[in-house]
Amino acid sequence: MEKILKKISRGIVIVVLNIVFRTVYRLKIIGTENIPKEGALIFCGNHKSYLDPPAISVTNKRKMSFLAKEELKNNLLFAFLCWAFESIWVKRDSKDIGPIKQSLTILKSGGCLGIFPEGTRNGMKKNNGELKNGAAYLALKTGAKIVPIGIIGDAKPFTKNALIYGKPIDFSKYKENKIDKELEEKVNDELKEEIIKLTNTQI
Repeated sequence: MEKILKKISRGIVIVVLNIVFRTVYRLKIIGTENIPKEGALIFCGNHKSYLDPPAISVTNKRKMSFLAKEELKNNLLFAFLCWAFESIWVKRDSKDIGPIKQSLTILKSGGCLGIFPEGTRNGMKKNNGELKNGAAYLALKTGAKIVPIGIIGDAKPFTKNALIYGKPIDFSKYKENKIDKELEEKVNDELKEEIIKLTNTQI
């Protein structure tokens, strides 16, 4: 019964939020043709506002789960969205490996995940351009492709905003390599380059 309720809720939310994003926030969606219809994917973009996760969730045309910080449980609207889209709750600075196990299960079954490798909003500015290694590790471990996303605009009503999906990045060339920090950082460098390129797109 709960699965049915979630599916119905997702359908309603997708329709409503697509209307809101396109009319109120004038969100321009570019590059959805780059998203494979099948196979494990990790969606990774820059993180500018609280609207980023729902915008990606309702426009990418794949069923996906976002890694979400536990603090969002305190907000009724975001708690509902996380329930409907089956987000994976993450407690910051915790050594709990439960979220990693859940993520691996989803990707190994051909599913999709959403991760902001910055770790927080405007994280690259705060962390000297560095990205967290979670997405890189999951891609290397499972062979999932990463879809880079460029988010443009300040997410203010009636201003120009855009969400740009880039072509999937396949890191299978590293499948014989040992997964270590050096390799994860190499993957991050490639991912960061693509995200920055997309955020510099003229809209």
